[in-house]
Amino acid sequence: MAKRQPESRKGLERLQKESKRRRTAATRPLRKRILIVCEGEETEPNYFESFKRFLPKNIIQVDIIGEGDNTINIVNIAIEERKKMYEKSIKSHYYQKYDEVWAVFDKDSFQDRRFNDAIKLAERENIRCAYSNEAFELWYLLHFHYYNTGISRSSYKGILTKLLGFKYVKNSKEMYEILKEKGNQSNAIKNATKLYNLYDHHKPAKENPSTTVFQLIEELNKFIPI
Repeated sequence: MAKRQPESRKGLERLQKESKRRRTAATRPLRKRILIVCEGEETEPNYFESFKRFLPKNIIQVDIIGEGDNTINIVNIAIEERKKMYEKSIKSHYYQKYDEVWAVFDKDSFQDRRFNDAIKLAERENIRCAYSNEAFELWYLLHFHYYNTGISRSSYKGILTKLLGFKYVKNSKEMYEILKEKGNQSNAIKNATKLYNLYDHHKPAKENPSTTVFQLIEELNKFIPI
């Protein structure tokens, strides 16, 4: 028959286990929660959902919403969704919030004032903007070449079809993976940064071509395992 351990020894073992548990918890990476509210219902959400599969779920959580709305409305929706999350946490007595909230929208053919006002509102409300002038596909093009002259959004499909070597499908669910294989994300970030630095950002609606999608990509890339 095995001897019973003295109570003092059992107590010591419990303290050691608890100390180890606390040390492990202290060194565990903090979870980050990001909300991405997209203008499109498919193109942008599909891209970020595809990207999301490469992110470690125990470190970062990304919530993606495709609203099918535009510019300033998207920013307002992002503000409202952030508020809903906070109110939900209060009711559940479990505090959780979005560490970052991003609004993803395009200039397209919307009025300059509406586009500019959306960006100003986002800045006032601490919402990050991943905007594109004219459209989100500019971010795709920059994976292949640097473009510093205005490109109509109606031309993106044809250019991408040539660059990819097959017909570009706007709402593809695999564009992140396709661009990883066919394009170069590091070059896209460099090209987008170079474009961004050409302008003073007083009137973003006039800055064609330009995109700040690279800023959101850089943030997400921080969490991809090396």
